[in-house]
Amino acid sequence: MSDEYVVFTDKLTFQYPDEKRLGLSNIDVQLKKGDKLLLVGPNGAGKSTLLKILAGKKLVRRGRIELFGVNPFDLRSNFMLNDKTIVYLGTEWANNEITKRDIRVDELIRSVGGDVYSKRRDQLVDLLEIDTRWRMNRCSDGERRRVQLCMGLLKPFDLLLLDEVTIDLDVLVRQRLLQFLYDETDRRGCCIIYATHIFDGLGRWADRVVHLSGGEFVEAYDRDNVVFVDTDADAAARRAQPADASVAQLFVAKVASLYPVALQWLSRDHVTRAAQ
Repeated sequence: MSDEYVVFTDKLTFQYPDEKRLGLSNIDVQLKKGDKLLLVGPNGAGKSTLLKILAGKKLVRRGRIELFGVNPFDLRSNFMLNDKTIVYLGTEWANNEITKRDIRVDELIRSVGGDVYSKRRDQLVDLLEIDTRWRMNRCSDGERRRVQLCMGLLKPFDLLLLDEVTIDLDVLVRQRLLQFLYDETDRRGCCIIYATHIFDGLGRWADRVVHLSGGEFVEAYDRDNVVFVDTDADAAARRAQPADASVAQLFVAKVASLYPVALQWLSRDHVTRAAQ
């Protein structure tokens, strides 16, 4: 067993029931403690399918999969995962009718161990800017998403699987969340796989970036091999140069972005609200 890895897959292949097409084909993933993997790909590429397989929500019969050195689908050995916390956070939760009932946020958080993890609870409530007096039936989509994240991250995790859960967040809360997650992997050695279509603020966040398309890994780069240059022309020129076959590099043009401005403005708003 590959117990040195948090996630290990070898030629992992998934076929949708009653369909000939493959959802995933020959997927190889090797992640160790502290690793952060960013999944990039179009809708239908297989990102959600991969995350749900790793979360135990879809069964695979082809290829090899191990989490913390254990096949999670082998009932004879998966009891060994009992001391590991694997968290999957997807988009479905915030649209669930149960989460829109007339219930206070502090009651929801308490129901998943808020009093047990009180220090971590307070930290998450602060960085996600949650008012625990909110009532869920009056929350906006963004506020509901913050509550989901607080509840999902409340118990310290060993493996976190994120499927486009920051889509409803403003840039300040999202930036603070990403920093929290980065610090978690650095401090506790936990592992994160994050699938998203929003890439602002992620330039140096992930340890590895993978392009997933048509259910296959097309290309992958380590963070140290992603090089930011000034323009698209510069990137194209660098790509045209003879490459070192031993080192795969990705050249990315810097882009004009209002992300820093929005972050500055919302940070100012945060200070103003805190002073009121």
